[in-house]
Amino acid sequence: MSKRKLSTPLSTFTRKCLTSIAPFSPFKSSPTLKRCTYISSPPPPITPYHRLLHDPSYCSLGNLRASVKSVSSVSSRKIESGCWNCHAMPESAPFLVCQSCRSIQPVDISVDYFDIFGLEKNYDIEVKNLEGKYKNWQKKLHPDLVHSKSEKERDFAAEQSAKVIDAYRTLTRPLSRAIYLLKLEGIEVDEEQTVSEPELLSEILEIREAVEEATDSEDLNHILSEMQEKLRHWSTVFANAFKSRNFEEAKSSIQRMTYYERVTDEVAKKL
Repeated sequence: MSKRKLSTPLSTFTRKCLTSIAPFSPFKSSPTLKRCTYISSPPPPITPYHRLLHDPSYCSLGNLRASVKSVSSVSSRKIESGCWNCHAMPESAPFLVCQSCRSIQPVDISVDYFDIFGLEKNYDIEVKNLEGKYKNWQKKLHPDLVHSKSEKERDFAAEQSAKVIDAYRTLTRPLSRAIYLLKLEGIEVDEEQTVSEPELLSEILEIREAVEEATDSEDLNHILSEMQEKLRHWSTVFANAFKSRNFEEAKSSIQRMTYYERVTDEVAKKL
């Protein structure tokens, strides 16, 4: 395949079906990921906890959530008092674990993902600094480490651990981080919305066609490089739009990032 600029006349648009392009959803966990399990006896030398510390993608967030589905939603609340066990007041935020008696606290619905990692609610963050904080939380919250505690506290640990995993996965990816920031502003992004701009649709169809026709790694890497450049560009556009509170432009940027990231994933599967 020749190294051509990925653009095409609008005629391409008429050859394809709008519904053939499904946007990428950053919050869907792969069904093939191994499920975390709870144990009632001391953990063996290698446990899901140890795998999770070194590979957050090992544990399916969807499966972890399913395993705690039976926990009463009453435990999720806004914390307005002290520790449920010793009644000590929080020494610092977020209040996930009591600093006095070390009891794990119920999920506080007022604590967002940025609070968990001690970050300002900004799009531009130092992603590399999240891993250490993530591991520290899992050392305190992961269900494998609280098997000897009461059922009530094990339930709290399962909920808190699931929220920390969700927070880590969301904030480490530019697209999901952008969507989450708008959600905090009360703006929901419809990830299933079909492209309505002919120029963008034409470009996306051309890119997908190029991926299908690629026959070697050189062609695929060329496409991948272009997609990464486009993602960086629209990531910057989103950051500027969010800072200026131009939420319509921010949503438009997310739509483009969604499609470019999906193409990136398709290319990675073929490499």
